[in-house]
Amino acid sequence: MISRKFIPIAALLTIVAAAALWLTLRTPEVYVQGTYVFGTRVQLAIYGVPLERAQQDADAVFAHFRSMHRELHAWQPSEVTRLNQHIAAGEPFQASPELAAIIRAARALSLQTQGLFDPGIGRLIRLWGFQADQFDAKPPSRDSVLREQSLHASIADLTISDSGVVTSENRAVALDLGGYAKGWSLDEAAAILRQRGVRNALVDVGGNLLALGSKGAIPWRVGIQDPRKAGTLATLELRDGEAIGTSGDYERFYRSGGVRYCHIIDPRSGFPATQSESVTVLVRPGPHAGALSDGASKAPFVAGPALAMSLASGIGVDSLLLVDAQGRVWDSAPMAERVRFTDPALRPARLE
Repeated sequence: MISRKFIPIAALLTIVAAAALWLTLRTPEVYVQGTYVFGTRVQLAIYGVPLERAQQDADAVFAHFRSMHRELHAWQPSEVTRLNQHIAAGEPFQASPELAAIIRAARALSLQTQGLFDPGIGRLIRLWGFQADQFDAKPPSRDSVLREQSLHASIADLTISDSGVVTSENRAVALDLGGYAKGWSLDEAAAILRQRGVRNALVDVGGNLLALGSKGAIPWRVGIQDPRKAGTLATLELRDGEAIGTSGDYERFYRSGGVRYCHIIDPRSGFPATQSESVTVLVRPGPHAGALSDGASKAPFVAGPALAMSLASGIGVDSLLLVDAQGRVWDSAPMAERVRFTDPALRPARLE
């Protein structure tokens, strides 16, 4: 279902979605439309465009999102599931140009993050019960996890030819692009909007956000969700072309025996990551800023504060905000210059 609003008065809009809170002032020139896709809430705000045209622009973006969702789904019939079937059978697969581009970029990012971001561990994600709309609240046995982990599946095992033929010597590889496709969709949305002449918009896909232009003379202001209580931990202003993404343990998780199991799996152990409650990255403008904002938060989340900054800087990200497993807040110097904490007394530790 799609909801449409053309905002007639000035007021404060607060939206909490997955890892981010979206804040913006409603004015007569801001059109907001929302829908549900990629298993999450999606919102688009367009500034300075007439109502009918803004509706058409939003419809074009959401139609593309629905198409991406169908083709990239990890457990319902899709191009990705067909690819995984071919890999399991030891057969080559002719990927579409769109999927081949995503795989190449995700594979490169995995290699740059020492494999801590790895969309090739879909079988482990399924084993933990996270390839479902509702999670099974019973974790798998330790032996079953170790057996699966011993197969050492990784997106690095894939070879993609110039023509898009995907092969793998490791039949245990199964792609799950849930930690990357939402960010990729931000870049696709930005391209669609620019092609349609939209210069000022804010795209939110499950808490991953990308800004185009501004809201008139006012920058788009967004918030970062507190991982353990309702409301924001901090807010910041997004500049034209910047993207922000958060990975957290507070949306997709279940508890069993008093233990929280989150959907982000540590590829090294095969078990859910436990070093962080949330990690937010701010990415500079670029053709794949959205995709990077989604993928770049995963490795620091898995590694925790000791290695977070070196992993992020290795992929060109210097603005990082992390809440560790003990609830302590950390930030990098560039992020400290941009964020405004809800609690003015908060003094984060410095990520180096």
